[in-house]
Amino acid sequence: MDSVVEVSGLGKRFGSVRALTDLHMTIPKGITGLLGPNGAGKSTLLRILLGLMRPSTGTAKVFGTNVTRYGRRVRRRVGYMPEDDCHIPGLSAVEYVAFCGQLDGLDSTLAKQRAHLVLDYVGMDEERYRPVHTYSVGMRQRIKLAQALVGGPEVVFLDEPTAGMDPAGRARMLGLVTDLGTCGMNVVFSSHLLHDVEQVCRHVVVLDHGHMVLSGNLKELRRASQEAHSVKVRGNLDDFAAKLSARGCEILSHEGETFQVSGSSDCIVACAAEAGVQLRGLQPVRRSLQDVFFQAVHRPGEEAS
Repeated sequence: MDSVVEVSGLGKRFGSVRALTDLHMTIPKGITGLLGPNGAGKSTLLRILLGLMRPSTGTAKVFGTNVTRYGRRVRRRVGYMPEDDCHIPGLSAVEYVAFCGQLDGLDSTLAKQRAHLVLDYVGMDEERYRPVHTYSVGMRQRIKLAQALVGGPEVVFLDEPTAGMDPAGRARMLGLVTDLGTCGMNVVFSSHLLHDVEQVCRHVVVLDHGHMVLSGNLKELRRASQEAHSVKVRGNLDDFAAKLSARGCEILSHEGETFQVSGSSDCIVACAAEAGVQLRGLQPVRRSLQDVFFQAVHRPGEEAS
């Protein structure tokens, strides 16, 4: 299959609270960023995809398998790195990761062999024999990645994998994730940090308040982020704004006679002509990818935090 995840009409309610609302998305093979502010619904979506939580509406499939009906079958093919610590007090790293391998169905000998292999991969040396509860935050994060990989999954779901890490630890973790993609591993990288997603992902899905607000290839989104203009016009401003919207040009901001518009210069000139307004200024404005994502999640009347 070309896709790892397919979601259709997915929703999740907790009493009167809607955590997810009518999600429709496809996550392709490779490394995909699941991006959004805290509380956007990212962790809830991952738990549904693992078959650990039932959706209220809609369907979700991983490698074409319905996760609600066949959750155990799905989990055999998936590795999961949760946001919260999941270690067992008193166990060393090698004991803990080997135990996770046995939970994945490996016999004890193979589980221990694979535990050493993945601990080598994440850069754990003699520390692997120390109790996990004595580790730093960065080391515990790498142990969580190791346990997600020990069973040999086809895709790994990483929930805030760089949480709490210092710059050096974050760079190391992002390097490991990039290497996984280079080796052909499928990764869903859930984070609220745009910089981290930009570093490692080729595709991104943006959630906000349980809604999908943006999805696409990062290269294409970067290209779109650069095509914006500052426009100054005189005349019927409301008619000009209506013509822009009708042609699919997004008005990013409007103050007096000056508009910030996402769209090509040809489209803007055509809208000005149709509205009969005088075009008094038109110049390109470089928008960052951060601007694009902020625009996607920002709602009218909300202040930036």
